[in-house]
Amino acid sequence: MRPATLIVFAKPPQIGLSKTRLASGLGKAAARRVAVFTLGRTLRAAQASGCRVRIYVAPDAVARRAGAAAAFKGADLFPQGGGDLTDRLSRALHEAPRGPVMFIGADVPDITPGRIRQAAGLLWRRDAVFGPARDGGFWLFGLHKRAGTPAPFDGVRWSGPHAMEDVWSRLPPTARIGLLETLIDIDEAQDWEDWRRRLR
Repeated sequence: MRPATLIVFAKPPQIGLSKTRLASGLGKAAARRVAVFTLGRTLRAAQASGCRVRIYVAPDAVARRAGAAAAFKGADLFPQGGGDLTDRLSRALHEAPRGPVMFIGADVPDITPGRIRQAAGLLWRRDAVFGPARDGGFWLFGLHKRAGTPAPFDGVRWSGPHAMEDVWSRLPPTARIGLLETLIDIDEAQDWEDWRRRLR
C-alpha cells in the first residue's frame, strides 16, 4: 500500500506575512511566536505520520529562496501559485498522485501524527474525510483521488462558518464521508486564549 499524500499549506512565520488576523489581537511579535509554535508542531506531526509530505508555500518566491527549506525542517517546497484559495487548492490536488490526498494548514496546535494517520486510514475506505474546526471550517480535508476526480472547491465561502459545509455539498451525493474530531485552529486572539485555557 503506497503512502497517502499530505499537502501542507503554509507561510514562513514572519511578521506581516503570517497570522495577520491573529496579530491584530495579540500584537505582531506574539502572533509570530504563535506561528512558529504551530508551524513547528504541524511539520513534526506531518513528518512522523508516514505520509508523503508536500509543503505548498506562499509567497511563491519562498519556494525558490536559498535556505528557505530550513524553516520547514528540510521538506520539499512547492509554490502555491496565483489565484485565490480555490485556485491554489485545486492546483495542488491536480499535481498530487492518485490515492489518498489530504490538506492541512499550519494553525492547529493539537495536530498529531496519529490524527493524520487516522485520516489516511479512513481514506482507504471512504471517498473523503473532514477534520472539522470549531469555527465551521476544517483543519483537515482529504479525498481519495482517482482518475477524473474533480476538485470540490469552486464557490466555497472560505474563512467563515460555511467552509466545510460548502466543500461537503460539492462532493458527489453518493460519496462516503469520514469524520475526525473537532479541533481548534488558531486564526484570532480568542482562539489562542481558548486553546491555552483548555490546557489549564
